[in-house]
Amino acid sequence: MDDRVVVKVRAIGRWQLATRRKSLEAVVADGERAGLQRRLGAGSLLVLGVANILGAGIYVVTGTAAASFAGPAVLLAFVLAALACGFTGLCYAELSSVIPVSGSAYSYCQVTLGEGAAWALAWMVILEYLLAAAAVAAGFSGYLTSLLGDLHVDVPMGLAISSITASQQGGHTELAFSGGVNVVAALAVLAAAAVQIAGVGRSALANLVLVLIKIAVLLAFIAVGSQFIDASNWQPFLPANEGGFAYGWPGVLRAAAMLFFAYLGFETVSMAAAEARQPRRDVPVGILGSLVVCTVLYIAAGAVLTGLVPFRELGVPDPVALAVDRIGWPGFAALIKIGALTGLGSVLLANAYGASRISLSIARDGLLPAFFSRVHPKLGTPWLASAVFGSASALLAALLPISILGDLICLGIASAFIVVCIAVMWLRSTRPELRGGFRVPLGGVWIGRTWIGVVPMLGIVMCLAMMAPVLGDMFAQVRRGDTLPATILLAYVLVGTFLYLGYGQRRVRRQQQDPDA
Repeated sequence: MDDRVVVKVRAIGRWQLATRRKSLEAVVADGERAGLQRRLGAGSLLVLGVANILGAGIYVVTGTAAASFAGPAVLLAFVLAALACGFTGLCYAELSSVIPVSGSAYSYCQVTLGEGAAWALAWMVILEYLLAAAAVAAGFSGYLTSLLGDLHVDVPMGLAISSITASQQGGHTELAFSGGVNVVAALAVLAAAAVQIAGVGRSALANLVLVLIKIAVLLAFIAVGSQFIDASNWQPFLPANEGGFAYGWPGVLRAAAMLFFAYLGFETVSMAAAEARQPRRDVPVGILGSLVVCTVLYIAAGAVLTGLVPFRELGVPDPVALAVDRIGWPGFAALIKIGALTGLGSVLLANAYGASRISLSIARDGLLPAFFSRVHPKLGTPWLASAVFGSASALLAALLPISILGDLICLGIASAFIVVCIAVMWLRSTRPELRGGFRVPLGGVWIGRTWIGVVPMLGIVMCLAMMAPVLGDMFAQVRRGDTLPATILLAYVLVGTFLYLGYGQRRVRRQQQDPDA
């Protein structure tokens, strides 16, 4: 046979494998066998959403977004990021009501768009977890170093700063080597992974206490800090553009892309749809309610932050610590920093749990090596997966600054959200008879046999709007010779592609032919 024909046949075979879908009926049966009870009301889902959203964004990313891009108008950036998440959240809600399994977008994508798209989405979600852990750990390092400084324990700067630093020059990001390694951040990630391996992090009571402390500290910061605001720090509210993405409306959009990270976790509400008493009412209330509550709290905290400290000084990993120091109450400042560390610690634990569990699910499907699904015989946790992801995140935390981590997180989140929005329209187009407990509002139009929904399209447009300034800045960096962020992203995509084509497809096929393989 002609070599060209062989290549073509193989390409067609790979494409057929990539578009292979899991049966919806099989997924529904799996969900029913899970035995989940519908006990969660709208209030419970609202609390779940707030608990998973609130924390890392305001404690870590807001300062950099205000200092480098938006100034006091970072408040508007929070609103734009919330809108993008809101449209996507409604798509999550419909998928979770039609496909009643307690899972993630990875599970939904397997049913709708097929194995290849599900793998691509899962690979980007894994990137989110890796980068989010590193970014939170960088913030944790900043707050811990600040607190220890208050106690007259000086941590050498070289052990608490990333190897690469980022600064704004002419409206674009420029990178430089610092000569340090953020050992403190790396140790924080490794400690969270160790706790997850030991199984300690699954205590519901411990998690509840951590969440309550996190919320109480933020409310205390808003209540006390509002009494010391210098209104002159808010002038001008929207600084004039200084070129590129430095301030003005381009800066607001750029800041919104970075603050996407602040809302990471809202999709947890849609994952609980299988346990909601009235999904049609409760899931939208949980998603939109938690987004509204957290947006209000974020705006209030951002207003206090920029009111206490001139926005150009906020480009630090611990902006809230910097702000409370300006108040001049040492005891209160120490309390806020301890609370921030507690809240960030809870986020690190939750992130370590999520990364290990989604990798376990993917490995059981055959798309990742089998050791990711190995559970420790005594501890009952996927210890190898936790160790691998913890080590990778620790390396990223030690080397990269928050600005680069935030940009890459934005690209990962937005890519996954776009796939979710497309999956809703695909399901409506191919299985219009299916009706779950919830459908996205505002309707849509039929173009031939394809349904184009208003909400899914708005979600796609908003996600692309979040990605555009990040990709534009990344392209400008490449032109100036700063190729690191683009290289990291390209290398990650290529590794994912080769892993799926060279390993995942073959192993899934072997599993289907021989379930005992």
